Amino acid sequence: MNSKVFFLAFITIVIWGSTFAAIRASLHGGYSSGHLVLVRYLIASSAFIMYALWPGVKFKLPKRRDIPGIIALGWVGISIYHIGVTFGEQTISAGTTGMLIGSAPVFTALIAVLVLHEKLGTFGWIGLGIGFIGIILITLGTSGPAFEISSGALLVLMAAIATSFFFVFQKPYFKRYKPIELAAYFTWAGTLPFFWFTPGVLQSIQGATLEANLSAIYVGIFPAAIAYVTWSTALSLGNASSVTSMMYLEPAIAIFIAWIWLNEWPSTLSLIGGVVAIAGVIVVNGLGSRQHRIRSKGFKAL
Repeated sequence: MNSKVFFLAFITIVIWGSTFAAIRASLHGGYSSGHLVLVRYLIASSAFIMYALWPGVKFKLPKRRDIPGIIALGWVGISIYHIGVTFGEQTISAGTTGMLIGSAPVFTALIAVLVLHEKLGTFGWIGLGIGFIGIILITLGTSGPAFEISSGALLVLMAAIATSFFFVFQKPYFKRYKPIELAAYFTWAGTLPFFWFTPGVLQSIQGATLEANLSAIYVGIFPAAIAYVTWSTALSLGNASSVTSMMYLEPAIAIFIAWIWLNEWPSTLSLIGGVVAIAGVIVVNGLGSRQHRIRSKGFKAL
């Protein structure tokens, strides 16, 4: 991974790591989950519209044959993902959310096997098993005294699976569109379902605290707009597995920022699960990928 790709991916992960605390701040400050996703993506969509209309900017519209796929990916990677994360954070901490989202590469590897028919070596399957044990521990760590799995954790797991599909299937579009164009298309498509939450949104904005409104503006401009552009650019310039491996850092950043900003700290069981999940991700994307490359070279030699 060259320095430019590393820098873009790192900036993205830092911004995304801060998202979970910012969402919690807005929810605590008077926003409902539905109103928050609508407001932040109206801001993000407006930012991309201003960019597309900016004098001198050459912004290519999507080809007709690509529109259904772009809309579907926007709904999966933006709509489903952010509904899962934002509604999930009503009941679980920002740090725990970050750890569950950080497990997305485990789901990405599984999707690549099941949908794209990629091969995983022995270490790859071991890594998947370790990763899923970690995810189970994180999820159980969100349970109450009755030891019931939190509904918020299930929503965030849904979001992690959605973003994994998003990462896997957006790659071919980079051959035809610039990263910022794709980020705009996905954002506009993903914003449409959020209009369901329009009733009462003005009252939420007026009744929210200053911190909540500033947090909503922040997550609308930085994680929802700028970070998707930097991430798409990094993916278009670098190897997908290498870029995605930067997500190992996201849970640690999310936990640290939530601790500083909200004085939140995940449960001990969730923290143990987070370490186990990251270990599984490293095995899948490290030893598993390496084993697959060695086998592929061997087959080519034959």
